[in-house]
Amino acid sequence: MTDRTGIFAGEDPFAIARHWLAEAEKVEPNDPNAIALATVDASGLPNARMVLLKDIESDAFVFYTNYESAKARELDSSGTAAFVMHWKSLRRQVRVRGIVSREDGEQADAYYKSRSLKSRLGAWASKQSQPLSSRGALMAKVAKVTAEKGLNPDRPPFWGGFRIRPVEIELWADGPARLHDRFRWARNDPDSPWEISRLSP
Repeated sequence: MTDRTGIFAGEDPFAIARHWLAEAEKVEPNDPNAIALATVDASGLPNARMVLLKDIESDAFVFYTNYESAKARELDSSGTAAFVMHWKSLRRQVRVRGIVSREDGEQADAYYKSRSLKSRLGAWASKQSQPLSSRGALMAKVAKVTAEKGLNPDRPPFWGGFRIRPVEIELWADGPARLHDRFRWARNDPDSPWEISRLSP
């Protein structure tokens, strides 16, 4: 049993993360749902980049991307990922490590349709992570795609979501004199029960 009260109260780390994100949405000036996503390439060399988290489900975290991008290729290859979501305004962060799978069905279709038309057409136009000769070339491709796909484009077959089912979640909050509060939920696999522990700062 850990001494979790206040902002750490409750047994469900996903519920706590959702609550923290809702608080951050009121005070963060830009992209409170931004996460620093970490992957590894075939040689084991790490990669990190910012992406936007789009859903905190009952047992997973979901974001969307181009399946031909570097991040997607690395996620498909390793089947694992980690991320940090940090809010400077709240002085809190969520760290996650887990198992990855694609979200390539109706949920991805629904999210794609919720995006602005320009964003939907941009997904068709961009060969994400591939060399690009110029900004002008990209805009010309956007214009071509707009003429071809019209005002209601379907989701590209090379674009969709990834779902991270955690084996570890750490919730962190700033403390005085760098004596921070850290609690870790850990399990052997995404279907096992959590073990919760307080960590030293």
